[in-house]
Amino acid sequence: MINSCLATVYRTALSTILLAGFSANLFAQATPAFVVKLPKQVTDKAITGRVLVFVTTDKQKQPIKGLSWFAPEPFAAMEVTKLAPDASVIVDDKADCFPEPISKWPDKTYRVQAILDHDFYYPEAADGPGNFYSQVVTWNPSTQPRIELVLDQVVPEFEYVDTDRLKFVQRKSDLLSKHFGRDIVDRAAVILPKSYESQPDRRYPVYYEITGFGGNLRSMSGRGPGSRPGRDSEQEFIHVMLTGECKYGHHVYADSLTNGPRGEVLVKELIPHIDANFRTIAATDARFVGGHSSGGWSSLWLQVTYPSTFGAVFSTSPDPVDFRDFQGTDLYASPTQSVYIDAKGNRRPLARQGTNVILRYDDFCKMDQALGRGGQMRSFDAVFSPLDPKGEPMRCWHTATGQVDPAVAEYWKRYDISLILSENWDKLKEPLAGKIHIAMGDLDTFYLEGATFKLADRLKELGSDAQIEIVPGASHSLPPTVLQKMRKKMMEIYLKNYNSDGSKKS
Repeated sequence: MINSCLATVYRTALSTILLAGFSANLFAQATPAFVVKLPKQVTDKAITGRVLVFVTTDKQKQPIKGLSWFAPEPFAAMEVTKLAPDASVIVDDKADCFPEPISKWPDKTYRVQAILDHDFYYPEAADGPGNFYSQVVTWNPSTQPRIELVLDQVVPEFEYVDTDRLKFVQRKSDLLSKHFGRDIVDRAAVILPKSYESQPDRRYPVYYEITGFGGNLRSMSGRGPGSRPGRDSEQEFIHVMLTGECKYGHHVYADSLTNGPRGEVLVKELIPHIDANFRTIAATDARFVGGHSSGGWSSLWLQVTYPSTFGAVFSTSPDPVDFRDFQGTDLYASPTQSVYIDAKGNRRPLARQGTNVILRYDDFCKMDQALGRGGQMRSFDAVFSPLDPKGEPMRCWHTATGQVDPAVAEYWKRYDISLILSENWDKLKEPLAGKIHIAMGDLDTFYLEGATFKLADRLKELGSDAQIEIVPGASHSLPPTVLQKMRKKMMEIYLKNYNSDGSKKS
């Protein structure tokens, strides 16, 4: 009995020594890595998602608060499946790393933070309620190669608070819930006109505005009453703000295999809900749509796809509207082109400031690929592409070479706005008459003007009355005068059929 007890004590002591040695060895490895732990105090369930580790040298920035497109700092990411409570995962050179493996990151002191992204709705992991993240710690790869990051913090739910003129719409979408096999909430924000409460019998036209990539309902609603086009000094509108936010980035209100029937949800569910709950003029000639950048593409797509739903579109700096010039690449070219390298063998630019290149396509795609979901390029795939055998959106170009996949590009044709207009002009000419208004700078920051030029030429050949303004010297952000001109045009179209008080002209 005594010998048995001594043996048990010996084995326990030996196990403790070995475990301590293993643990010490784990953190003393020479190769830099992060040991990310999911503690049981935050969840009692195994979690499937994506672990991301961000570092920064900025003393003020919270590392997990997203990447800067123009000055990105290193990060690493990896998928995890059923990570158990109190289990850890090692994020090292085998992970998806940007701009290169962790062991090659510059030797300096960083502030580092990890997050486990598993929410369904938000492209930014730090915005996703229920996502687990760590405290910010200091790390230097040369003095402390391995460091533990404990996911002991939880992203809280954002509380959408109504005011007298700002109302949030949050409703279950039957169409999206059916597509995804779970309850899905659709959201929008509504800014009411200044006179809405004092004139209870008055009805108002509606402007649906869609934000660009990365915009969210919180930032849009923060603009508050008086935002365009229904400024208090002008013809008043009910202003409905839409974001297009989804897990892959921006769903651009186009029905897709990955993101679900987003356009149908807006037209068949949300707009009727807005009309039923607010004093709108529920008529085509009193309902307008517009947006900027990805929102500019979204609004033009909606006008073309649902021409009888909206009275006019006001699109600014839209994403590529003609895939013969997808930021410089002809996606239909034969032989196929590379989005990374141009015909002269030069690295293709993605962004510029004036005439100075500030971002290259291959660098940006490398960052986007490491991010996984929520990046701009992967967002395009999620809207335009068919699904691979794993149910993921196929990539339109090969990640290593940038060479376009012609089969995927062929599928993308069903989202090429210019091509759709050309092939269906006999049916679309009359319902789109007087409705298309686009503005684009000829020095767009993201080289989007080329596609707009091609769309303008095609519409001219078709005999369209579309108004497409190319603004000399303008970048992605257009001058206020251009936006004022569009707002004035929207007022004119509305006031052709209605009096300023909302009554129909005889």
